[in-house]
Amino acid sequence: MTLASFKSALPRDALASIVVFLVALPLCMGIAIASGMPPAKGLVTGIIGGLVVGWLAGSPLQVSGPAAGLAVLVFELVRSHGVAMLGPILLLAGVLQLLAGRLRLGCWFRVTAPAVVCGMLAGIGVLIVLSQLHVMFDVKPQASGLDNLLAFPETLRQALPGLGSGSGLAAACLGLGTIACMALWDKLRPQSLRFLPGALLGVALATLASLWLDLAVARVQVPATLSDAIDWLQPADLLRMADPQLLLAAVVVAFVASAETLLSAAAVDRMHNGARSNLDRELSAQGMGNMLCGLLGALPMTGVIVRSSANVQAGARTRMSAILHGAWLLAFVMLLPGVLQSIPIACLGGVLVYTGCKLVDIKAMRNLGRYGRAPVLIHAATALGIVAIDLLSGVLIGFALTLVKLAWKASRLKIRLTRLGPDEAELHLSGAATFLKVPKLASVLESVAPTTHLHVPLTRLSYVDHACMELLDDWGRAARQQGGALHIERHGLNRRLEGRLLNPRRSPV
Repeated sequence: MTLASFKSALPRDALASIVVFLVALPLCMGIAIASGMPPAKGLVTGIIGGLVVGWLAGSPLQVSGPAAGLAVLVFELVRSHGVAMLGPILLLAGVLQLLAGRLRLGCWFRVTAPAVVCGMLAGIGVLIVLSQLHVMFDVKPQASGLDNLLAFPETLRQALPGLGSGSGLAAACLGLGTIACMALWDKLRPQSLRFLPGALLGVALATLASLWLDLAVARVQVPATLSDAIDWLQPADLLRMADPQLLLAAVVVAFVASAETLLSAAAVDRMHNGARSNLDRELSAQGMGNMLCGLLGALPMTGVIVRSSANVQAGARTRMSAILHGAWLLAFVMLLPGVLQSIPIACLGGVLVYTGCKLVDIKAMRNLGRYGRAPVLIHAATALGIVAIDLLSGVLIGFALTLVKLAWKASRLKIRLTRLGPDEAELHLSGAATFLKVPKLASVLESVAPTTHLHVPLTRLSYVDHACMELLDDWGRAARQQGGALHIERHGLNRRLEGRLLNPRRSPV
């Protein structure tokens, strides 16, 4: 970029960075709380996502930071392995992302079936809602989605003055008020104020109300200095990474973070007409960011669509907007920590409940229905697996069902026998002729008299293997001895497929 173009774009980027900062501030803290971590950890990740990843990113207008899609995974990792092991897991996950970027594997992360991705986001959204409903009542959430669902009646009972202590009712009102502000602002905000994020407006109004009414609710705890929020990676913790469970956790974090980042980058590219994303460079930048987050004991990061879309809509032109938003976060945390300490935690819980509901995208599920029932089933099974078991199991269920669907599609073969005369017939084959269809094909061939001249056009076959060709050849040899014949018609057949059919005893097509 030339100096002149940089100067012309800087005013728009500076304004956009302020908008992104206002969106990122409550989300960084809320996602940290949803992850079972102190709010300052989310702010550290947001700062790194702006100052470091924003500079290195392959997607100039994408904004990186803590993501709701990883909150459930981090919560499970912290619960199972402790806060100290999150750093080594993130460090290894970042190394894997960096290597994937250097090996130009970025495009492969977009191969994931949309039904699995949408189901994963929906499952994560449900888990966030179930956990943050407890946070809205100033109650610590349970370890799993089902536990949170089963425990909610008791949380609700304790919040009612006549049945419990009633201490959580004020917090719940603040959380519900935050959700109402966000929903109404998204629906009714004037065009001239579209840059003002509903999350910030809701949190600000709820915070002012809580201070005016002097409500006794839990509030955000942030250290006086940012250095107190940093927990440097300890070399002794790296030695525990030989544990297969921790290695698997690092691979899962790297995969989920990379998939969410690159899908977000693709979505951002559709929002503007500027430079397109370099997915491999973006993947490498995310790896560097997560390595730094691991060293500093912060949350993992991804490219996030909410902040990125706000960046584009605010008129950002270059990566300077993402960089500056990190600088504003850093300045706010260092200069005004008292303001953060006045924010009720229930407000941030309300922000995450609203965000989680957005992740359960009914419109996306309807769009999947246009491609048949199988994608809808995969979507639902993935989401239910994540809610009922855990994130990894749900995603694996989605992948397994996708492979089953592909195998079923690949093994479909339509067989139709047409009688052309007393001693002449035509066998129509359409689809993939694999060994799985040998019994069905054999049954049809047995119904054809051996004195028949049987014509078999193969032009509508996408695949034929050795087993099916041998079955046809065996029938042809038996028919020749009784006056019949087998005529395999290859006219118009794919040249490569035809070459292999001429030598059917070679490896399967």
